[in-house]
Amino acid sequence: MKFINELKWRELIFDKTPGVEDFFSNEKVTGYVGFDPTSKSLHVGNLLPIMNLVRLQKYGHTPIALVGGGTGLIGDPSGKSEERKILTDFQIQENLNSIENQLKKFLDFDNKLSNKALILNNADWLKEISLINFLRDTGKHFTVNYMLKKESVKSRVTRETGISFTEFSYMTLQAFDFMHLYENYNCKLQMGGSDQMGNILAGVDLINKKNPGPKTYLAHGIVFPLITSSSGEKFGKTAGEAPTLDPEKTSAYKLYQFFINTPDQDVMNYLKYFTNLNLDEINDINQEFINDPKKRYAQKMLADNLIEVVHGKDGLSEAKKITEYFFNENYNDLSEQNILDLSESFPSFEEDKSIIESQVNLGRFLTDNNVFNSMSEMRRMFEQGALYINGNRITDTQTLLDKNLFLKGKFMIIRLGSKKYYLTVLK
Repeated sequence: MKFINELKWRELIFDKTPGVEDFFSNEKVTGYVGFDPTSKSLHVGNLLPIMNLVRLQKYGHTPIALVGGGTGLIGDPSGKSEERKILTDFQIQENLNSIENQLKKFLDFDNKLSNKALILNNADWLKEISLINFLRDTGKHFTVNYMLKKESVKSRVTRETGISFTEFSYMTLQAFDFMHLYENYNCKLQMGGSDQMGNILAGVDLINKKNPGPKTYLAHGIVFPLITSSSGEKFGKTAGEAPTLDPEKTSAYKLYQFFINTPDQDVMNYLKYFTNLNLDEINDINQEFINDPKKRYAQKMLADNLIEVVHGKDGLSEAKKITEYFFNENYNDLSEQNILDLSESFPSFEEDKSIIESQVNLGRFLTDNNVFNSMSEMRRMFEQGALYINGNRITDTQTLLDKNLFLKGKFMIIRLGSKKYYLTVLK
């Protein structure tokens, strides 16, 4: 029950199967979450299911991260408006290896633990099933009427493009996964986002049909709410592509900036959702935050907690250093890598280093590279003192491009006004 109680105070139960509280009161539970292997990296949108596996393990239960190497070859239609690109076996395996390394930063896989975390790949059993056996032993338990009632299917059938039999059958494969884990790993719980409830119930129903008896529910499901910002945007999608949990794809600085810029209206919820801070700690942070919101203490605690897990203490330290130097415009103290990390957060463009010798007008150069929309805007920004190069204000429209305008002989950090930045890199 401790696990369920924690999910409740964190407001993370959107729906659940009846009797799940009693289920947790009576036994140690093995539970799983499925992860999509169609990308090499998990992203911030995966944090909620990952953290709930972490919480499951914290209370002595066993977490399973099921990577869909088999189902990933088909694609889940839930929440999708069109058919997804099908990946090759080689691409799936590459992605699996990368995802496993990312999950190991959150979950404990120590063999000495009785509830050590497991990472499984459903391709290991799905690829061994013959079509005849699957239709005979599993398909017979699903009616087309039952499947058409599921929202993930219903929303696609009504579209002109429809849904392929491949994606239509996805539900039966996910249900088979649950049954396989139930039979081979004593796994009786599946968790996921709110759009997964139909697929989870299909698995619960299949387990019950294959194991008839007095119990109404042999297995259970819990789904989490869809996390949206106060503006109604899906979490992680506010600036386009969601930042990843892969240090090779998303720098510590970029991830730090993502969380440090959390709106005031959302930050306390995100502390509940995405960290392991307890209720008293979160209440203390909230009080500090209320006393002086401008200090952004809650955002700093959120960013500190998550960046340390994903990038380690050194990564967190580096992200904070870059943030401090950037805010104070101490650009000379930044390394080349620090500056390149900065470029992930604002537009950048490359130029051949020979341009320095061509005596190009700075304003013309910036206009040609779309920093200014027109020459008239360029002149206005110069005259208003709104243009800064590497922290130095430039007001003379006759300024020429010069090597002294580049940090370390290759970087120019351009600021317009107080918040608009660009980076030029000489190659």
